[in-house]
Amino acid sequence: MKIAIIGTGNVGGALATAWSRAGHVILLGVRNTEEFKGKELLNNAHTTLHSIQDAVQQAEVIVLSTPAPMAVTVAESLGDTTGKIIIDTMNIVMGRGPAGFHNTSDAILAHTQSRDVVKCFNTTGYNNIVNPIYEGKPIDMFMAGDSVRGKQIARELAISAGFGECHNMGGNDRFTLMEQFAFAWINLALMQGMGREFAFRLVQR
Repeated sequence: MKIAIIGTGNVGGALATAWSRAGHVILLGVRNTEEFKGKELLNNAHTTLHSIQDAVQQAEVIVLSTPAPMAVTVAESLGDTTGKIIIDTMNIVMGRGPAGFHNTSDAILAHTQSRDVVKCFNTTGYNNIVNPIYEGKPIDMFMAGDSVRGKQIARELAISAGFGECHNMGGNDRFTLMEQFAFAWINLALMQGMGREFAFRLVQR
């Protein structure tokens, strides 16, 4: 699969590396191809560097991993996204996000042509994307969005990255719930002092 990753920091970089290892084609989309974070990602297999719009036009899937306050600016920078799947990994934390929106996915939908927007890969730390194995078993990922096609692809990519399952939390009306779920992890990890080395796995009786 051809995946454009916009945002080459911790989360974007971890996903780029995991998917490269799985054999996907990774197109890093950056504002300045001379100076950007994550240059070491170009050492990964199947990975090339592009302007944002060039990466988007070549890709089947677009992954947004920039800081939440940039959600509108980044969405507007993508160019024509008609027919593309957009996976949003961002979270508004402590009110820091796009003005006028309660979550980043709604901001993206309001500023791009694609209707296939899925919130995914936002509910855990980047360290758990790098290594999703605990006690010999993979942890779980979660997703939300109205797009059936988008969620099918998000699930495939989650499993490809090493997660055990990607659970469906519902439609677009669950975008904010996904960010609240993410804040539960952030709260435990950073505010309650638990540290980053824990994760969520759904178990059923």
